[in-house]
Amino acid sequence: MNDKPVIAAVGAGRMGVGLAHVFAYAGHEVQLLDVKERDADGFASLQARARSDIARTIGLMATLGRIDATDTDAILDRVTIYPLDRAAEALSDVPLIFEGVPEVLEAKERAFAITCKHASTDAIIASTTSTMMVDELAAFVAGRERFLNAHWLNPAFLIPLVELSVGSETAPDVVDSLKQTLEAVGKVPVVLQAKPGFVVPRIQALAMSEAARAVEDGIASPEEIDKAVRVGFGLRFAILGLIEFIDWGGNDILYYAGNYMKKAFDSDRFDVPAITEQYMKEGRNGLREGRGFYDYRDIDVDAYQLETLRKLIDLIDHLGLMAPPGGVTDPADSPAAKAGNPFLKS
Repeated sequence: MNDKPVIAAVGAGRMGVGLAHVFAYAGHEVQLLDVKERDADGFASLQARARSDIARTIGLMATLGRIDATDTDAILDRVTIYPLDRAAEALSDVPLIFEGVPEVLEAKERAFAITCKHASTDAIIASTTSTMMVDELAAFVAGRERFLNAHWLNPAFLIPLVELSVGSETAPDVVDSLKQTLEAVGKVPVVLQAKPGFVVPRIQALAMSEAARAVEDGIASPEEIDKAVRVGFGLRFAILGLIEFIDWGGNDILYYAGNYMKKAFDSDRFDVPAITEQYMKEGRNGLREGRGFYDYRDIDVDAYQLETLRKLIDLIDHLGLMAPPGGVTDPADSPAAKAGNPFLKS
């Protein structure tokens, strides 16, 4: 008998399908509720499409050797898709319910009304919104202490991160319970205070805009810009966090570089945050001073740096970007040949 709790997802679109994969793959029964009004034929079409999408991503895991192909049917069979008129059956007695309808306030309000009508009063309810503030949505939820935002990054079935945005009335035990559930299915939750943009969308929006602006300014072609990001920016930040990277280079370096860029571009978008100057004055410039955003005084810094570099070397080597001793003899095997994306041309 499966002793893992049943999970429900309200909304049978891309997010609902992604959540169904995650939890069914981890052994949970999943009840996916379609909240749109449809006739029998319309629901049958939706059901077939959703099951096909889940089967495709589960099949991908089998193709890549992550599961045995014989397990795909068993995983898919853990997912049940319900029409709107069976909402009570889908949601009652389910301890954790995710809302995953489109980013339209009216759609969210309707989804929460359906959820609260049929869910048990102690069920945890989490929105997967990527844009809306948690307390704004909490107004639609009966029992705000059980509500919070859980922002998944697409593709939800692959990316480990889930950003938990905690509301002003969210109970601490609700946050802890959701964290434990997410960790048990292989996700990495981070807990945030309620601010626009969470962490990743906030940083990502600026980075993507600057990349598009570089194309607009004629600095390089999209291919060259993406190559630079893929083998420079992206590689480092797959291993080091952005804040951690500031400490490696030096907080003062950020201060001077940011102010140079602000002057060179005559743009406030390169403003350096006040905390940077504050830390400079306090002698908190990072690794070389033993303190920055992190405190390094009680750790073995040499061991920490060596392990970080080992991870970076392993990643570069895995991607085929590590040059062999003595250099490259066949240009087709060079890191430069492997750095671009042969499928994309602007």
